[in-house]
Amino acid sequence: MADVDGHEGRRFLRSGGQHASIEQDGLVDGAYVLSIGGAEQSHVNLAHPQEVFYEYLRRIANVVDLLPPAGAPISALHLGAGALTLARYLQATRPGSLQYAVELERELLDFVLQKLPMPEGTRLETRIGDARGELAALPPELLFDVVILDIFSGPEAPEHIACREFYEEAAARLGPGGLLIINVGDEAALTLVRSQVAAMRGAVASGALAELVAFAETGMFAGRYPGNIILVGSKEPWPEAWTQELLARGPHPAGLLRGVELDRISD
Repeated sequence: MADVDGHEGRRFLRSGGQHASIEQDGLVDGAYVLSIGGAEQSHVNLAHPQEVFYEYLRRIANVVDLLPPAGAPISALHLGAGALTLARYLQATRPGSLQYAVELERELLDFVLQKLPMPEGTRLETRIGDARGELAALPPELLFDVVILDIFSGPEAPEHIACREFYEEAAARLGPGGLLIINVGDEAALTLVRSQVAAMRGAVASGALAELVAFAETGMFAGRYPGNIILVGSKEPWPEAWTQELLARGPHPAGLLRGVELDRISD
């Protein structure tokens, strides 16, 4: 059946005014690439969803893997759905996990689920709307082991989700030992990264989070080129063993900043 604009592999996103496309990865059998407005956004390997291609998503997956016990189901909230790469990863590595995904673009989420169906047995509830609004609308008793925010790209970001108050609200949705994981895509000057480190440090100072770390390719912390830095706020003190585990897992070269080291990338 043709999509709304008459093309099998494309879907017009009304709110954004751009086309989304899903095409096969010519190099990896069983893998697909989601692009929006001609720019690649997500990579999904339907044949092996535990294999995460994009570096920043692999780093997020490695952080989630830290949650004990390994392989056990967890509860996860994804703010920004994309092609649901991490939701598929969790189902593959922690079968039975309870997951929620919030996406602003209804057409995008419908398109992804039509073209790239979730694995059988996936426990996933999807919601359409603004990340902060949908976070507040969730049942108050619902807590998560991990909340993942993957919305930011470039130096500009919606002010209402790029602030200390939002991170405090997100942290309130974490259960004991929970992790708040933020992907910040930024330009070389790290303008957005610096503001978000400051905002998350504010959430630590208020007691909403216990600690903050930043995880990325080593060169990103020098502000030499654009890329992604993963910020992780923990509800409990950060175990030193986790630092060594993440640095060992990579992708390499990997660096992690913690405590006063964060001054390097803070306003």
